[in-house]
Order: sequence, then C-alpha cells, then structure tokens
Amino acid sequence: MRRWLVGGALIRHDDGLVLVGNRRRDQSLEWTPPGGVIDRGETLLDGLLREVREETGLTVTGWAGCSYTVRVDAPDMGWRLTVEAWEADGVTGDVVVADPDGIVEEVRHSSLADAPGLLAASPPWVHVPVGEWLLGPTARHYAFVLRGTQRGTARIERVE
Repeated sequence: MRRWLVGGALIRHDDGLVLVGNRRRDQSLEWTPPGGVIDRGETLLDGLLREVREETGLTVTGWAGCSYTVRVDAPDMGWRLTVEAWEADGVTGDVVVADPDGIVEEVRHSSLADAPGLLAASPPWVHVPVGEWLLGPTARHYAFVLRGTQRGTARIERVE
C-alpha cells in the first residue's frame, strides 16, 4: 500500500483564508488550502513551510497548532493519505505563484462567504474539514474511504 503524508496550511486572511487553485490531470480546477506531500527526511512543519513558500510565495512565521487531521483510505487503489492541517500564526511576503510542480495556477484571499463555493469542487476530505474549521476551529479527526478504482467515479464515504 502506498502512503502519503500531506501538510495543509490554514492561513487566515481578514474574514476568510488563503486558497490555491490546483489544476488536476482531468483539467478541472480544485481550490484547497496551500500544502502538499512531505518529502522523505522532512519534518511535517519543515515540509509545510516549503510547500507554502513554493505555492504562494508567502512565508509562515509561526504555527498556532494542528487544527485537524484527515485519513483517506483507498483500498481498491492501494493507497492511504494522511493529512495534518496546521493554522498559521503569522505570515510575511507577497503572493507569487511559482509552484515547481506546475499544479498551482492561482492564489486567492477568499472571504468566508466565497470559500465554500470555491471548495465545493474539492474532494470531501478537503472541503468538509476546511468548512467546519472556518465555522469554528476545533481539533478533530476525519476519516474517509474511497471505493473504486477511478478517482472520478469512486464512491467516497465518511467513516469518522
């Protein structure tokens, strides 16, 4: 089974948060908090700092703590995704889109009113915890199972 550890940065901005527009293989655009796969040998927070800088040009100067975790099991595809989402406690710099992976196409300071609409196209393991966090930060764990062999047609079930 392949396993990935992903860090997600929850960066508040006025009445909303910073979101990145990710171009997927099927050419759809998904909005998510900045973050990504933590490289072998990196700590989660070091990797998350790197990902935020690469995707947004911003530098996180401190962390308020882990806001929630997510586990996604895809037994039919043979993978498990584990996400830790951390709330930034300070950010400096100017927005620059220079994602070396070529996935992030846009960075947006999304209002609380606009965020749910942008996040709606993202998978439930993204939009459910981010949406609940926006309503009131709580330390929670989320778990999902993805059944099927194609991401576009697989059934997603929340199990926690």
